[in-house]
Amino acid sequence: MAPRMLLTMPLHAITEVYGEPGLRDRFALELQELPAADRERLEEALALASELHADDRRVREPYLNHLLRVAIRIIRYYGIRDVDVLTAALLHDAVEDHPAELAGLSADLGHTVLTEAAIAELARRFGPRVAELVRSVTNPEYDPARDKHEQYRTHVADSLDRDPWARVIKVSDFTDNGVGVIHTTYDKAHSSAIKYRPLVPKLRELIGRPDTPLSIAAKDHILDQLDLAEERFAAILDG
Repeated sequence: MAPRMLLTMPLHAITEVYGEPGLRDRFALELQELPAADRERLEEALALASELHADDRRVREPYLNHLLRVAIRIIRYYGIRDVDVLTAALLHDAVEDHPAELAGLSADLGHTVLTEAAIAELARRFGPRVAELVRSVTNPEYDPARDKHEQYRTHVADSLDRDPWARVIKVSDFTDNGVGVIHTTYDKAHSSAIKYRPLVPKLRELIGRPDTPLSIAAKDHILDQLDLAEERFAAILDG
């Protein structure tokens, strides 16, 4: 496929037409202007994400597609070239989904032990800032006696209040799930809309804060995307 064409395509269009190879090619194109050391680091992070999520699926697609779209969106649409942020974007689900594999430990050691060990491994391989960014977007162990979605939204609000750079990763993740909600089965779209719709006002408020490290143009783009996500949630839930 022609590189110039690939650079103009929406990310979900690349996914539908070219799948994971197309997203990998687009990611490589986005990295061309970065220093060689940054490219090597991001290639290492992508290799680790590929290994950890090799058997994971998102209904109709490999899970890695989601991670690639989250990272590409941050580069292309948010204008961010910070290698720590991009590394954390590629690995933002690694601790939550595969702590034992990441840490090289037995899966029966318990949530807290495995989470801390996995974060420590990220810090060893990619530095403490990457590890803490991933921590900020990693869901805690939920109390089974409380509503899971409510606990998720509380965690997101609290962690993003403290960590402005984590907002950049989380809003790209949310956009992929929210705006992309139409690119899945109805059952998955319905459950996602229930989970994510109440979070939109908080994300709008966080993105609008002066300490959120994004340009005005990037913030305006994100707010438009949040409007589109909310429109799609309404179509799914309100008929």
